[in-house]
Amino acid sequence: MMVDKSKLTACVDAFHRAMRDLEQVLNAADAKLGDGDTGTMLARLFAGLSQTDLSQASDISAAFNALARAAATSTGASLGTLVATALLTFGKETKGHVAIEASAMPKLLDKAMEAMMARGKAEIGDKTILDSVDAIARRLAETPDLQTAADASEAALDEFRSKPNRIGRARMFGDQTIGVDDPGMLAVARLTRSLADELKSGD
Repeated sequence: MMVDKSKLTACVDAFHRAMRDLEQVLNAADAKLGDGDTGTMLARLFAGLSQTDLSQASDISAAFNALARAAATSTGASLGTLVATALLTFGKETKGHVAIEASAMPKLLDKAMEAMMARGKAEIGDKTILDSVDAIARRLAETPDLQTAADASEAALDEFRSKPNRIGRARMFGDQTIGVDDPGMLAVARLTRSLADELKSGD
């Protein structure tokens, strides 16, 4: 599967629609560990992304960069900043490409993780969105499709549920975070599954 700016727009729109049902679910999950606003923040972020017209972008790199700017202005929250960082990295790594092969995603995700770790000071294993991205990248290297990505994100969520959060506000709760889903990881799992199911039903 090739990902071009029209496919990218379809993905963003799918995430925006999914957040209508997920906003309060993610807020409730975040309320156990933080301010209870992860869902609202992501709903605002994807609303901003969905309003970004990518039709005039010269290539996929320009499209990613436009989305990165929209993400950066839609929220100043730490998770939103990481999303913007990932999108900016995608733009940098795809410069000069009209579209990208799905098989290129593991490498792009690895580059995004490096940038996100540098920005957020988190590491793989801290029970954050990075662990979801890492799981997806490793699985996509074997089978590059959305169903595989969704399976990987859900497996990571299940794996890390039994571990404590090691960074951010949640780390202050220590072992009380064992058995509790990280809101960022939950968001990745639910959004990836929603996207996979929607695109599958449209085949």
